[in-house]
Amino acid sequence: MEGKSCIFLVPIFNHLEAGQMAEIMEVVKSVSYKKGEIIYRAGDQSNALYIVSKGKIKIYRLSESGREQLVRILFPGDFTRELALLNETIHEAYAEAMEDTNICMITRSDLQKLLIRFPSISLKILSVLAKRLESSEKQATRFATEKVETRLALFLAEFADKELSDEITLPMSKKDLASYLGTTPETLSRKLAELEDAGYIVQLTKKKIKILDLDGLLLV
Repeated sequence: MEGKSCIFLVPIFNHLEAGQMAEIMEVVKSVSYKKGEIIYRAGDQSNALYIVSKGKIKIYRLSESGREQLVRILFPGDFTRELALLNETIHEAYAEAMEDTNICMITRSDLQKLLIRFPSISLKILSVLAKRLESSEKQATRFATEKVETRLALFLAEFADKELSDEITLPMSKKDLASYLGTTPETLSRKLAELEDAGYIVQLTKKKIKILDLDGLLLV
């Protein structure tokens, strides 16, 4: 059942016909991880594609000083270890389960056979990777050119737009959000309070925020 749910969730597969999906399900293996468990570490070899079926995974790097830099969060339907498509490679980041998580795994050899049989999967994967690259470049540019409050304001505005709601629930802890924005939890809390004092947002709960002035937020 886990393999089946993965196939129907993932955009790189769910465009295929029922018979083609059934063929993919035959090579999918299900793996479970507990909250806080490390899925892979920097330096580990990558030899399979991991697809999130249930739960959340954070991908992060560690600086020389040991500081964590959040790269992205994976939700059901997202995938990681995509470099396994090409050849056996070494991870440069860490992956950790943010809650109890189920993963569907496809080995490199099985995946390469599928790509030969169903070339449209390759195009879907390239599309996802292109979006990730664009997001990473945007994040790097903001680190170099924008103030912390601007990075925070843009994150909130973009997430509200994605959720199609002015009331959002942060997809991560404030510690992880601080890491993603390249700041400290203390600075993040202070900047949230400043945005609230300015009338741009109101913090409803620890993770729930209501956007009061989207136009103003975009000008911070």
